[in-house]
Amino acid sequence: MKVRHLSQDFEVSAIGYGAMGLSEFYGDTDDNNSLELLNKLIDFGITFIDTANLYGRGHNERLIGHFLGKLDPATRDKFKIATKCGIDRTPNAAYARGIINTPNYITQCCHESLQRLGVEKIDLFYLHRVDKEASIEESMDCLSRLVKEGKIGHVGLCEVSASTLKKAHSVFPVTALQTEYSLWTRDIEDTILPVVKELGIGLVPYSPLGRGFLTGRYLNNNDFQENDFRRNNERFLQSNMDHNHQLIDAISPLAEKYNCTIGQIALVWLLAQYESIVPIPGTKNLNYLAENAKASEIVLNEADLGVINSLRDTFTVKGNRYSEEGMKGINV
Repeated sequence: MKVRHLSQDFEVSAIGYGAMGLSEFYGDTDDNNSLELLNKLIDFGITFIDTANLYGRGHNERLIGHFLGKLDPATRDKFKIATKCGIDRTPNAAYARGIINTPNYITQCCHESLQRLGVEKIDLFYLHRVDKEASIEESMDCLSRLVKEGKIGHVGLCEVSASTLKKAHSVFPVTALQTEYSLWTRDIEDTILPVVKELGIGLVPYSPLGRGFLTGRYLNNNDFQENDFRRNNERFLQSNMDHNHQLIDAISPLAEKYNCTIGQIALVWLLAQYESIVPIPGTKNLNYLAENAKASEIVLNEADLGVINSLRDTFTVKGNRYSEEGMKGINV
């Protein structure tokens, strides 16, 4: 596994792991199977794990904490853990959520995450979503205090606009921006990615495989369980899936050329977009975990990268990436 730097002093594996699906949103889960998979990260050299207090309402952090607690100190020290706060969910199973960025809330969430993870310091602590009515300067001041107190190592932001990112970075260095970025979600290329590169901020794309669509494995909406949020996601409605499959058809020849999978092409393309980009694909399947890890070994030539880059000019994805409720926190 190759390594990359999200900042000068923050080195992680070139491919990270997004742990959200081990708790909810993508169908049934099993903690024993999840722990088995997390242990396989060691074999594949994946050292960057992404979680959040939102996922499973704390379950995901506790699961990661349980995994870390069983490791010997030398192995534990290889891992970098990122978690997040800022989205407050209702106590029932509803999707509704609020965005809270107050210093007291951020501080409280940090202490609770430290306890659930069983660590003394969180390597990377993100503001999960930005409250458009709150002061980003005040939030960054709070996060900087947590760094000075030794509670967190680095500060990150999620799904923020270029202007918000600049404003935040002027208060305290932002180590990483996490946002959705993949072959079927390329909005950030217009204004956000140039600012990320200009400021030297690391980029952590979530859903780098289009929530599994970019693997080419999903053809029908009824492939998803009832408790899988993709079943009701607009991009996965059958008519939109049928249309969006043209993107899969366009990159399939490259998978054949490089003797790899379609999903690996999608990850390799991302890795080529910026030297400080670290995708965090998630999976509950050991074979897919191995496949994702091996993507770091593949290099596409410039001509083939150009072909993929040009797809944005010739193909438009159908369907919003989130519901109206989910788009509340997208800071555009």
